[in-house]
Amino acid sequence: MSDDWLSGDPFADPDDPAAREREERRREREEKRRRREEKRGRKQAPAAGGDSGDDSPSQQRGGSVESSPEPAQEPPASPASVESPPQRTSEEEFWDEEPSVEPVEESEAQRAWSEPREAARVDEDVPAGQVGADRPGAGGGSREGGVLAALRRHPFRILAGVLALVVVWFLWSLFQPFHGDGSGKVAVTIPKGSSVSEVADLLDEKGVIDSSTFFQARVTLEGKRSDLYAGQFTLAEGMSYGAAIEALSVPPPKRVATITVPEGYTRSQAAPLISEAGVVGDYMKATVRSKYLNPAQYGGKGAKDLEGFLFPDTFELKPNAPVEDLVQLQLEDFKGRIEGVDMRYAKSKNLTVYDVLIIASMVEDEAGLPGQRKQVASVIYNRLSDGMPLGIDATIRFATDNWTQPLTESELAIDSPYNTRTNTGLPPGPINSPGLAAIEAAAHPAKSDYLFYVNEPGTCGKLAFSSNEDDFFADVEKYNSAREAAGGNSPDTCEE
Repeated sequence: MSDDWLSGDPFADPDDPAAREREERRREREEKRRRREEKRGRKQAPAAGGDSGDDSPSQQRGGSVESSPEPAQEPPASPASVESPPQRTSEEEFWDEEPSVEPVEESEAQRAWSEPREAARVDEDVPAGQVGADRPGAGGGSREGGVLAALRRHPFRILAGVLALVVVWFLWSLFQPFHGDGSGKVAVTIPKGSSVSEVADLLDEKGVIDSSTFFQARVTLEGKRSDLYAGQFTLAEGMSYGAAIEALSVPPPKRVATITVPEGYTRSQAAPLISEAGVVGDYMKATVRSKYLNPAQYGGKGAKDLEGFLFPDTFELKPNAPVEDLVQLQLEDFKGRIEGVDMRYAKSKNLTVYDVLIIASMVEDEAGLPGQRKQVASVIYNRLSDGMPLGIDATIRFATDNWTQPLTESELAIDSPYNTRTNTGLPPGPINSPGLAAIEAAAHPAKSDYLFYVNEPGTCGKLAFSSNEDDFFADVEKYNSAREAAGGNSPDTCEE
C-alpha cells in the first residue's frame, strides 16, 4: 500500500499547521527513499562488473591526489547476472525508515508547549543535588520576581495592607493594652508653668514612660492638656501613658510645712505656732540677730532684736527645716514689702522707718477694725506733736506679756520704757510684727484733731474718737457702765 494517500486529502485544511507538517514529513520520506534506491543501485554495479581499475597499486602508494576522476559510467547489468533483492511494500519501507536527524521547524503551538520545558532544562555542570535549588528559573520563577510581580499587579491592595499595619501599630503603642502600672518608685518634680511637651520629656528621661511623643498624643486625645499638676510626685518606672496621666491629674500631696504667722503677733506669741508646725530650732533665739537684715539700716540702731521686722505671712518650708530658714523668709518678705511704702510724710515729721514700724505695731493692736487704722495713727501723731503721753495699753501688755487678762493697777504702773502712760514719746521698739496695711496707715495717717479714743461697748471693736477731755470722759463713763453690767467683764462683745 502506498503512503501517498496523505497528499490531496480532501478533509485536510491546507492552512492547518499539522497538515503542513505531515506534508513536509511525507516529502522527506519520499526523498530518503529515492536516495536509498540510488545507493542500492551503486552498490550492485561493482559487484557485477568487478573493480573499475582506478585504484591501482601505483595510485594507492602515492601521496594526495589533487583531483579524483568521476567514476566511469557502468553499463547496466543484465537481469541474469544481478540478483534482485526481495521486493518490499511501501508500508514496510515506511515503518523501517530511520528517524530524521535533520532539524524540523516547529509549529507555534509546539513552541508554546515546549517553552516552559526549555526554561526548566538543567545545565549539565550543576550538581544533581542542587537542581531547582539555586536556579532563578526553577520552581516557576524566583521569589524576588514573584514579589515584584505582585507589587505590579496589586499596588493598592499592598499599600492598604501596609497602612493597616501602621494604624494597628500606632493604636497599640498609644493605648498600650496589657501594659502595667510600672514597677519601683521614681521621684519626679514637675516645675510650675511646665508645658505638656516639657512634662513628657521629663517623664521620658526619668524612664517613667516609653515615648514623649505618644504621651503628648494620649494627653491631647483625652483632653487633659490643662489638667496636669505641677509639684512633687512619686511615680513608677515603665508606667502606661494612661496611668501616668491619671497620676499627674491629681494634685500632689504637700511635702512642705505650712506656717502662718498672724499679723500683730509678737515673737513670743509666734514661737509656739512655729514649733508645732515642725520647724526645728529656737525661734526666740533665731530672731535676735540675723545676717539677712540689720535694723540699723532702717533707723533702729538701738534695736535689741528683730521685733517688727519679722513680716507676718504664710510660708512653706521643707519638713523638719531649721528655724533659720523661716526667719530668712520673714526678713526677705519684709524688705520686699517695705520698699513699696511711701515714707515721705513720715520723713517730713522726722520719723524713720523704724519709728513707722513702732507706730504701726501699736495701730495693729489698737485699731480693732480695719477702717480705723488711719484714725488711730492720727491720734498717735497728734499726741506726739503735743508732747502728750500716748497712753496705749498695748505697750504695757507687751512689757508684761499679758495679752488676754485685764491689766491690773500694778501692771498699769509698771516701770518700763514700754509704759506709754508714764513715758512720753514712742516706746523703744515695735511691740509686734505689723502687717502691710498697718504700716501704710502709720506712714500716712488720717488728718484729724483727735487726741482720745475708747471702745464703744457691744460694737465689735468700734472706737469712739474725741478731740477734748469732756467728750472722752463721757465715752469712758459709758464704757465703764457697760463693763459693770457685764459683771466686770469686757463689754466689747458683739451685739446680735
